[in-house]
Amino acid sequence: MLRFLLSRLLQAFAVLIVMSAVVYGLLGLMPGDPIDLMVQGNPELTSADAARLRAVYGLDRPLHERYLAWAEAALQGDFGYSRTHRVPVMEILLPRLGNTLLLMGLSLILAVAIAVPVGVLAAARPYSAADTAVNLACFAGISVPPFWLALLAIMLFAVTLGWLPAGGMATPGLEPGSAAALADRAHHLVLPVLVLATASVGHYTRYVRAAMLEQLRQDYIRTALAKGVGRGTVIWRHALRNAAIPLVTVIALDFGLLFSGALITETMFSHLGMGKLIYDSILGNDFNLALIGLLVATATTLAGNFLADIAYAGLDPRITFREVKV
Repeated sequence: MLRFLLSRLLQAFAVLIVMSAVVYGLLGLMPGDPIDLMVQGNPELTSADAARLRAVYGLDRPLHERYLAWAEAALQGDFGYSRTHRVPVMEILLPRLGNTLLLMGLSLILAVAIAVPVGVLAAARPYSAADTAVNLACFAGISVPPFWLALLAIMLFAVTLGWLPAGGMATPGLEPGSAAALADRAHHLVLPVLVLATASVGHYTRYVRAAMLEQLRQDYIRTALAKGVGRGTVIWRHALRNAAIPLVTVIALDFGLLFSGALITETMFSHLGMGKLIYDSILGNDFNLALIGLLVATATTLAGNFLADIAYAGLDPRITFREVKV
């Protein structure tokens, strides 16, 4: 077990190194640099001033030398400054990371809480009216564009009914940390969470239904039923446990979205999260912020896959991390 964990950690570290080089290279090959933007914003700067600034910031060196210098500083905990915000990168990244984690985490929990029972019930009665209705609802949820769904939700619940705020994260003037501020934050989260959950629940329901149909055809299910085990126990305790493995895989692949964020939803609801932060930093040539944001998304995706491997062993005792000698 320990050998497996160390091996996976080394693999993750190697992937991060490769991804950092690839992302740094792609950002470095983008047209323009921060000095060009400074020159455009201040007409008093001359070409000599621009050359001197490039030498100060190391932008006159080859790309591989700049990457090695950045990597050395990053290993020491120095991730650089944000050009647009003029503060250290982590001061901007961490609050946005928390906002996205809260938003995407709540939507993921809600989507899974709906998808699992609905998918199981649909698989328990295949090709029935209920199963057909579930399939139609899933296809509708998968097909609806998130921006259109967000617009409909804003028009209905914010404009027409006036139940929920159309966007933003909090009402100005409330004392931070108070009960009123927490309730107001939850009030602002309702619409974006519902939109994201609606966009995901059909996807997860289809996986649960397909996995359950496969498990319900297995011999061990027929054997358990023949021995007199109740159908509910067989479905919810035996079949669902094995059917959860494909769902865990899908969630692990989506785990990086918890931190990279949902750009469209965050933009529609003016939610300050990672998706919009990465997008704005790339457009604004804020290389340090964009690079660290993309690497955080990569690291969390790797962490999701690592946790999924551990979950496999918990769901299926036949899966082991011990070396098998042939």
